[in-house]
Formats: sequence, C-alpha cells, structure tokens
Amino acid sequence: MTNLIEARGLGVEQGSRLVLRDVDFAIRAGEIVTVVGPNGSGKSTLLKALIGALPPSAGRVRRKPGLRLGYVPQGLRLDASMPMSVGRFLDLPRRVPGEARRAALEEAGAGGLDDRPLTGLSGGQFQRVLLARALLDRPELLILDEPTTGLDQPGQAAFYQRLEEVRNAMGCAVLMVSHELHVVMSASDRVICVNGHICCEGHPEVVAQAEEYRALFGTGTGGALALYRHEHSHRHDAGCDHDHDHAHHDEGQA
Repeated sequence: MTNLIEARGLGVEQGSRLVLRDVDFAIRAGEIVTVVGPNGSGKSTLLKALIGALPPSAGRVRRKPGLRLGYVPQGLRLDASMPMSVGRFLDLPRRVPGEARRAALEEAGAGGLDDRPLTGLSGGQFQRVLLARALLDRPELLILDEPTTGLDQPGQAAFYQRLEEVRNAMGCAVLMVSHELHVVMSASDRVICVNGHICCEGHPEVVAQAEEYRALFGTGTGGALALYRHEHSHRHDAGCDHDHDHAHHDEGQA
C-alpha cells in the first residue's frame, strides 16, 4: 500500500441521514491536504471515518498497517478551576520523558511553556501545545480538525506556517479541516471541497478556478491570502452536483 490512508466509495450515515456519499480519497506521505466546506458538509465526519472513529455505511477505508497518527481536536475546552501545567497536560494519559516533551514543544513553536499553567495561555499558545501533544508519537500523519478556531487571521497564518515547518522537519503528512472558508492553508498540496461528497479537488491554484468551487464559495477578494478568500453567503447548488471531468481530481489516488 503506497498511500497512508485511502477511501473508496465511502459513505457515512448518522442516524437516518446520509452525511457522506461516494467519497474517493487518498493521502500520501509528506502531503499537506486541506478539506474545506460549509457547516454540516461532512468535513469532520470524513476525518472520523478515515481514522476509524466512525464506521462506513458504504465503501471501505484502508490504512497503512501500523500507521502512526497525531490528532489535534476541534474546540477542546478545559476547566479553568483545575490547575495544570503544560508539562502535566502532555504527560496525560502516560508520562513522557522531559526531553521528549521539550522537543515536541520546540517543534510546535511552544518552547519554554513546559512549566506554564494551561489556563494562562493565549489561544495561539494553547493550539501550539495541542500540536506538541500530537507530535509526541512522531506521527506519519498529522490530522487537525478546525485547529484555528478563535484565532485572528495573523494567528491563523502563524499556525499554518508552523504546520508547514513541522511537515518539512518531520516528513509527516498533514490533513486539516478548515472551519474558516476564507482561509485555506497556502502551503496545501491539495485542497478538497466537500459538501456531502467531493465537489472538486486538486492544487489550490486549480481548485480556486474550478466551477464547482466558485459555485460553492463565491469569489471574494481581499487580505494577504486573497486567492483563498471566499464569501460565506453562497449555498450549495447544482453547480457541484453535475458530473465533472477535471484531471486534478485523481491527484493522490492510488
């Protein structure tokens, strides 16, 4: 198996609702892949199905045997009344050697925070601590579910830059869901647009011009990442439903 994870004909039901259908997806070693889509489009469901947290109702998911995963969750909340240092947090659920903790914090851009209380961290610092925790097992695939929630645009850009540096240093693949439709990681090798199925996929420059992508997100402008800025007002319509022949759709497939 040459891919880290691959899905073929993947469908996922939650209750009586079909959340995802006919999804073909694969990610190779070292790739950065960003998944975008409106609220309720199935982005987080796709991640959970890929890592085995949700069973498929159709199709199959295959993972490289022994694949090491690192996971940065969405919207982790801590009890402010519970005192805990960054180092203690990284020691859960099992103790980690101090050298390994400090190395992971350095790699995540959070060096020097080992003894700081978690509740005293800024949003950006806390996200980097979560990233450090995900790096402790030296993952081959780093998965992040809406990791920049609550960060302003400079904070998002700094976090994305750090992810690119982590990928370059460790050689791991990165699979990220973006909750901000107007910010897509510029370092992405591929962008995948999801709205119950894969509407379009490919290199950011290609997807930004795709008819399906424009129908789903609009073509807003402005800001340092202007190519990846989109209006929030457009709803999914037939523009993403028709059959489409785009060569980039097969990028990354086995």
